[in-house]
Amino acid sequence: MATSVATAAGDPLVQITPVVAPRRESPPARLAVSERVDREAPEVTVRAARIADMRQVETLVNGFARHNLMLPKTHDQLVRLFREFVVAVDADERVIGCGALRVYNAQLAEIASLAVDESAHGAGVGRRLVERLVADARELNLATVFALTLQELFFQRVGFSVVPRSNFPGKVWSDCRNCPKLHACDEIAVALTL
Repeated sequence: MATSVATAAGDPLVQITPVVAPRRESPPARLAVSERVDREAPEVTVRAARIADMRQVETLVNGFARHNLMLPKTHDQLVRLFREFVVAVDADERVIGCGALRVYNAQLAEIASLAVDESAHGAGVGRRLVERLVADARELNLATVFALTLQELFFQRVGFSVVPRSNFPGKVWSDCRNCPKLHACDEIAVALTL
């Protein structure tokens, strides 16, 4: 689900519904990642995640998960998966975005858990995260990167195309089987051929 770049959360990894945990109890925007860049980007560095980043990633991801925009993750799950993640950090090393590259086989990977903090929406953070994850996929000589998202327009702007979800049956039997939206999924599959 949450690759919905909140995937389930792109710019909100992964419809990739991307976002950091909201600071208030009101629901976050439907998209975890903003679809437009309409303001100056803050000073941001995108880098490989560290174990120490996972508490902030957990807060970000689970903030969107509370609103069914991505699947929740425990701290232990994130620590086990930290090598899949990249993070966007501000000048104070605060995690303002994250995304994961989940490799399924020698040809295919998914952008998952794409989330951008509400304070950084519209600043190009989601785009930078996706660009980094795609570059990582190219380094691995993968053929295709896909995402399940609620923000297909964001992904189209960064080069992805809408494709049938049935193209990715392996995804259905991994994360999707635990998703509360399994039988009423509203995510759209997008893919990029490398």
